[in-house]
Amino acid sequence: MWNSVRHVAKTVVKKPLNALGLDLVRFEPVESPRRIFRPSEAQKFIWMSSLGINTVIDIGAHIGEFAMKIHAIVPDASIFSFEPLEEPFKQLQTNLGSVQKFRAFHFALGDSNTTEAMRRNEFAPSSSLLPMTEAHKKVFPFTVHETRETVEVRRLDEVAGDLWLQDNILVKIDAQGYEDKVILGGERLIARAKLIVVEVSFQTLYEGQPQFDEIYRALRSKGFAYIGNLHQLRSPLDGSVLQADAIFLRESSADQD
Repeated sequence: MWNSVRHVAKTVVKKPLNALGLDLVRFEPVESPRRIFRPSEAQKFIWMSSLGINTVIDIGAHIGEFAMKIHAIVPDASIFSFEPLEEPFKQLQTNLGSVQKFRAFHFALGDSNTTEAMRRNEFAPSSSLLPMTEAHKKVFPFTVHETRETVEVRRLDEVAGDLWLQDNILVKIDAQGYEDKVILGGERLIARAKLIVVEVSFQTLYEGQPQFDEIYRALRSKGFAYIGNLHQLRSPLDGSVLQADAIFLRESSADQD
């Protein structure tokens, strides 16, 4: 029935056009570049798998979300994950326990060796060694409740000294505002890294946290080029960008690409 109605309508429209020597024809639009070139999940990470990553340092592992994804991209790489909270650490071990080249460490990383009371949030990924700001709670009201959990904090350089790390190292840092302290405590390892994926903030969600420009300057001074983001987190209130997983590639590698 719908085809018959459409045929009648088409005839009514075409008659006056035909009298003027014109015709109505169906337009077949060229598929938009966005649709044509939308990459598959595997294609999104071809560039990363081509870097020859042999070692992954996964800081702020939670239950292994990043570790599982990166294992699929570079399956032969060794993965060293660090998670300070008890419950996520247990789940991390369960999720990655079958991966032969995986090791998990139950402590946080920072710029000194110490013991701290970590603010364990009811939404575990928001847990931090830093106090949460009211701005964070306003944007994400499900993160208002927290308890304290005592955790060990160690310097990455001292930990790395006891590990066998093959070069072409990827360092991922997701420390909820503690990223600058992780970098300070791991300068020797950072100097060996080829690729860094670090959570950066554009708004203050934790008291005393660094903003994007501070992390950018720190890594630029160490020979890394900022090449984009893996993901961005936007405010559900106004759509503004809150955080991003920024990608920094050692400049010699970036120049070769």
